[in-house]
Amino acid sequence: MSHGKETMFLFVVFCSFALTSAVNQTESEVDSWYVAAVYEHNLILNPEPDVPMSRLDALQHMQKNLDIYEGQAAQAAQQGAQILVFPEDGLHGFNFSRSSISGYLETIPDPQQESWNPCTEPGKYNNTEVLQRLSCMARRNKLYLVANMADLQPCPLKTDPTSSCPSDGHWQFNTNVVFRSDGLLVARYHKHNLYFEEAFDTPPQPEIITFDTPFAGRFGLMICFDILFYKPTVALVEKGVRQLIYPTAWMNQLPLLDAVQVQQAFSLGANVTLLAANIRNDQLNMRGSGIYTLFSATYHHAKKGDPEEGRLLVARVPVLDPLWVGKNVTTKEGVVRSESTSSTATDSGFCHQESCSDSPPPETASSVPPSSATFISSMMYDPFTFVLLNETEGKVNVCNGTFCCHLQYQRLPQGDSKALYALGAFAGTHTVNGRYALQVCALVRCAGLDISSCGQEVEEAESKMDFLLEGKFGTRYVYPSVLASKMVLEQPEHLETAADGRVTMKHSNMTGGLVTACLYGRMYHLDNE
Repeated sequence: MSHGKETMFLFVVFCSFALTSAVNQTESEVDSWYVAAVYEHNLILNPEPDVPMSRLDALQHMQKNLDIYEGQAAQAAQQGAQILVFPEDGLHGFNFSRSSISGYLETIPDPQQESWNPCTEPGKYNNTEVLQRLSCMARRNKLYLVANMADLQPCPLKTDPTSSCPSDGHWQFNTNVVFRSDGLLVARYHKHNLYFEEAFDTPPQPEIITFDTPFAGRFGLMICFDILFYKPTVALVEKGVRQLIYPTAWMNQLPLLDAVQVQQAFSLGANVTLLAANIRNDQLNMRGSGIYTLFSATYHHAKKGDPEEGRLLVARVPVLDPLWVGKNVTTKEGVVRSESTSSTATDSGFCHQESCSDSPPPETASSVPPSSATFISSMMYDPFTFVLLNETEGKVNVCNGTFCCHLQYQRLPQGDSKALYALGAFAGTHTVNGRYALQVCALVRCAGLDISSCGQEVEEAESKMDFLLEGKFGTRYVYPSVLASKMVLEQPEHLETAADGRVTMKHSNMTGGLVTACLYGRMYHLDNE
């Protein structure tokens, strides 16, 4: 998980934000579809996670969550789901110490080394009750099932005999397990990028784990905080994996890292399908799950006052395995992404050249001189350079060092005319609760009427805006997002990546007030400098 983890918010918008016009245009172009399900789980917690618990007591606790999983798996199967994803930490919870989690640990065999069906061969290994129950759940409901649990591995690791051992002589990993529709254990992935997880070890080497299905080809595995880093997430995409499974326990943080915002941004930026299952826990501000494809987002983001309960999402998803498809796919508003059957890095979706539909590209904002009256304000614990949007329409420029962002905008007359908006730029290394290098252009609604409130958390907005946001990035890994009032995602109307690093996002006809529009660039190559 990540206690304090990853990121952000609290509104329930249950939208099948299916872009029906786009789907109608493309359904005939997509050869194969499958049905996916993700479950946002309001887990039953251990009230004293820092106190060691016997195996029997830990099992009794996990069985309560497994009972909920059983019901959701049956519902998903009834709706035709072929694959079901449960969230990170969904069986045991959070905030364990290395010793207090011991009763929850099971030793998970490596499916790459041996074949085991826990449901049909329960006597093969001791202390595998959770694996057996998950396996039987997959088998009974005839679907692929992905869950997250705690793994105990001896030292040295069979997969890495030269690795050093933790001081207590064994490894403990935050782990995804995948079961085939007959219950066979087919994949095991150990989380690499931990987020304040005292109970778990970082694997000695990042694991790049995939599994194959008969209905959609290959999927890749990652967990929560992994989404912000090169390995395993981007490494999977650059290996040609276009369908990613994402259990998470994400603590929301506006205005840039809300769960559904991050999920959709990664799907759009990497040109992949993402199946994201989050925890629902209001105290820890965890919520926001979804199924994100090239032309739709089926997601749920609970809002203030909603009952604290789980939510099953089911959606029809186009197959994106490069071995299955290789054609142009049209997304909303005529944006065309060229898909390739090649699995080289340059064809992974990060380097795609995108052309606008019928209209010529809009006037770029790059020619605008730097705007005066810039100011520094903290956003996401980083010192962004901002400039206010003082007019109802216009062009502004802002630079943070040599990195510059440009905006051309028209603010629509309805809404709160007094609300402050600002364009912010940041280029540097984020160092709070994680270290990662960024280049970010963000148009944000300020929380109040003072410039010091620009960059603070905002959940709602009334003002709609047509805009063109652009930055010249030193990375090809740029993740776009448009977040409207009450955590409604909007699909950017037009995205374009130029050979010189310029990324342009154009959007209009908003359904709600603008909270954030962001181009989130990750400078992976600078993370360790």
